[in-house]
Amino acid sequence: MRSSELDYSLPRELIAQRPLERRDTSRLLVYERASGEVRHRRFDELPGELAAATLTVVNDTRVLPARLRLERPGGGEAEVLLLERVGENGTWEGLARPSRKLRAGQRLGPVELVESLGEGRWRLRLKGEPAGEAPLPPYITEPLADPKRYQTVYAEREGSAAAPTAGLHFTPELLGQLDVERVTLHVGLDTFRPVAAEDLDEHELHSERYSVSEAAWERVRSAPCVLAVGTTTVRVLESLARGAPLEGRTSLFVTPGFEFRRVDALLTNFHLPRSTLLALVMAFAGVEETRRLYRIAIEERYRFYSFGDAMLVL
Repeated sequence: MRSSELDYSLPRELIAQRPLERRDTSRLLVYERASGEVRHRRFDELPGELAAATLTVVNDTRVLPARLRLERPGGGEAEVLLLERVGENGTWEGLARPSRKLRAGQRLGPVELVESLGEGRWRLRLKGEPAGEAPLPPYITEPLADPKRYQTVYAEREGSAAAPTAGLHFTPELLGQLDVERVTLHVGLDTFRPVAAEDLDEHELHSERYSVSEAAWERVRSAPCVLAVGTTTVRVLESLARGAPLEGRTSLFVTPGFEFRRVDALLTNFHLPRSTLLALVMAFAGVEETRRLYRIAIEERYRFYSFGDAMLVL
């Protein structure tokens, strides 16, 4: 697949800049693969769209307060985005900018730059625990009034550099109407990194940490129907369905032609062009079908990206 096939044009005003006052009042585009039917619903109507035996699987990762606004020695602003804890004694991997003005051995407040890893990535040492801001994506330009709105209501295991955004629509009341199981995958920024290679097969997807309890996997494995909430949940379940251990790292890259072995339905947000997330949706719903659904969503003025509306593929 050519990466240009992941392109589409989006009016800028459809990029959601803030969450809705109530999470589950977002819109929900429902697509039935078997019939091709499209329905426009509200997110709190999700339970009525699911088969009675559906097991809803969510990713319970919690986003780190990972964006640190710092000052360079001698003056000048710097910013560090923590990506992943990689060792003892406060060792992390992160992004730092302006990278061309930074060098190994520099201290930026609680951060010591240890080694440049290229492309703006650094191995660094952090004094204490992360105490920065929510790491909102760059397309969100408005400040977030309540940082909890960039967390799912079921977020539990801290470790992500970005939110699993399909889960942001759920309320405790809505979850209470569903049969829910949890897995954990800590989201790295590579998931959202644009595909630069001309051929999708040439794009390298860096691995992310995940863990699933034995009891959870047994429920998922034996469920009559599994709804994966978000692309991160898909990658965990399909990794395990291929014999991966219950805890480890996955670099599973889901592209059109992929054989889904455990995920029967997908709940997801509307994704950026040229993203691996959009490639995964195309793999599940079909390439031309996904293009049609995105055209419909734009025509119907759905809200896009992290704080936007959702799509259910059955």
